[in-house]
Amino acid sequence: MPEAFAVSAANLVKRFGDFFAVDHVSFAVRPGEIFGFLGPNGAGKSTTIRILCGLLRPSEGAAEVGGLDVYTQTEQIRGIIGYMSQKFSLYDDLTVDENLDFFAGIYGVPRAARSERKQFALRMAGLEDKRGMMTRLLPGGWKQRLALGCAILHEPPILFLDEPTSGVDPIARRRFWDLIREFAAAGRTVFVSTHYMQEAELCGRLSLMYRGRMIVMGTPGELKAAAGKRSMEEVFVELIEEEERKLA
Repeated sequence: MPEAFAVSAANLVKRFGDFFAVDHVSFAVRPGEIFGFLGPNGAGKSTTIRILCGLLRPSEGAAEVGGLDVYTQTEQIRGIIGYMSQKFSLYDDLTVDENLDFFAGIYGVPRAARSERKQFALRMAGLEDKRGMMTRLLPGGWKQRLALGCAILHEPPILFLDEPTSGVDPIARRRFWDLIREFAAAGRTVFVSTHYMQEAELCGRLSLMYRGRMIVMGTPGELKAAAGKRSMEEVFVELIEEEERKLA
């Protein structure tokens, strides 16, 4: 796979017994791209992301992140990525400041740089005046931005965001996507899974997964044009219904 790609996979498979959670998936993501992973719950999005983050070992196929192999270089991969899971990985019994300190240590941020990186995360999250607040008291949208701040403390070039806006209000979701676009504009690669059609429209390219397989991939404009639809929601519904008819 070409080193020019930030993230790439070729015939990637993850089996659990006889069940194919990821079924021969292939794609390539360019540096600075916002790549969307679209699909219903159970489609295989989170499993694929966990493989790419070095948290699950694939059953077959190949994949690289930042030119590093997911089979043999998982520790190195974890050093160059930021990962935000569906369930916030923050510690509710710590303050905002203490969570940032903890993750700065986990990610190995040099002590001399920690104050500056924490200040950046606080400004980005809009939490400069909440740094002493217990994390459990933060509204969902603020927790989400703090989790993102913790994930980028070590300035990773590649971000994996697994349904990061699930359960937050539309205003918080919009603010979060403003941040995603800022990161991509600065050259970071953002790999984001979602089941919100409005978010799919904001991706540079996206793929639709269903039952472990990648059904289509392209820009939102290309996918809408190919399906003769005006919205990604219409594209999504038509493609899923088509797949279900094949399996009936």
